[in-house]
Amino acid sequence: MAVVGAGQAGLALGYYLDRLGVSFRLLDSSDRVGASWSQRWDSLTLFTPRRYSSLPGLELPGDTWSYAGKDEVADYLKDYAHHFALPVQTGSRATRLSRVDGKFLLDLATGEQIGSRQVVIATGAFGKAFTPSLADSLDADITQLHAEKYRNPNMLPENVAVVGGGNSGFQIAHELAQAGKRVALSEGAQLPTLPQRLLGRDLFWWLTSTRLIHAPGDSRTGRRMRANEPIIGAPRRMLQDAGVKFCHAL
Repeated sequence: MAVVGAGQAGLALGYYLDRLGVSFRLLDSSDRVGASWSQRWDSLTLFTPRRYSSLPGLELPGDTWSYAGKDEVADYLKDYAHHFALPVQTGSRATRLSRVDGKFLLDLATGEQIGSRQVVIATGAFGKAFTPSLADSLDADITQLHAEKYRNPNMLPENVAVVGGGNSGFQIAHELAQAGKRVALSEGAQLPTLPQRLLGRDLFWWLTSTRLIHAPGDSRTGRRMRANEPIIGAPRRMLQDAGVKFCHAL
């Protein structure tokens, strides 16, 4: 079996495949396990406490109710693959998947071709950064930086427009404002916000205890939860108090 992607999903699947005695390979385009996490902005932390962030069979080190930073997550994923001796093949970007005579063929950027009767795509939904075509028409003197390349406030000038009102946009806008930047946050649909903690308990403790997080995707609750990804732990008032100005995208 071939598993394309050695992030959280691919590694967790690898753990169970190994326990079942299934022969498989985990293919990842990065040069090392956890690279996609280590390349994110410096202050990024998980929404979920460590107790809800561990992969099967190995706990994420640290206080179970604290929130791991992005470098901790990257190291944990690397250690996870090593701990269970999972067959990860890095530097193996899949470029094409085809089916011939009842068998799948995976072409890799290295020129290697892998044959397998079963293939799992575990690359996630955010592997390719999207920049709208409007960006090409902006003046060359305007600094443009996608969230994928953002690391810290020192990379940007004093006046910043953050385009995108999701969790990443809210977090980056808040960090920039706290660093003394003049920030405008442009959002499309106004997403609901949820507190990180409620009545002394973490949000995910409530979601797990009430089993809301386990609602089937095709149920009414599940459809509502999937339709609008909420902003977690960064209420609009907090950003406004920090000086962020909100505006709506056309």
